[in-house]
Amino acid sequence: MGKQQKTFLFLLRVSLGWMFFYAGLAKLLDPAWSARGYLEAAKSFGGLYDWLTRPGILPMVDFINEWGMTLLGLSLILGLFVRLSSPLGALMMFLYYLPILDFPLVGAHSYIVDEHIIYIFLLLFLGSAGAGKVWGLDSRVKINK
Repeated sequence: MGKQQKTFLFLLRVSLGWMFFYAGLAKLLDPAWSARGYLEAAKSFGGLYDWLTRPGILPMVDFINEWGMTLLGLSLILGLFVRLSSPLGALMMFLYYLPILDFPLVGAHSYIVDEHIIYIFLLLFLGSAGAGKVWGLDSRVKINK
């Protein structure tokens, strides 16, 4: 891989990481934030998303959401455990995509593909490309392959 490719891979990883880190941190720091409104507005798989709003489950959903985004962001920024965090982040983005899918429309301005699908593919690309080893801590961590 050439220096220019490494530079763009690094910039993609860090910028996407910052986006997730900031989104997670904003949720953590806002005591009024909850996923309830997003889940209750689900246009597909309503039964699943209604179930996730139950009082015994919603606090776990909020916790996983807040910390999942924050830790995914940190993982990408630091380039640490990117091969693990990327598919988990892609799964999280898929779970964000489903409730706004009113096939074939997604949200108000998209047809099948929206930003969540782009994030899924970017995250899977970063994980499969070994992006954490490009000026990241994955290059220093020895994990069995």
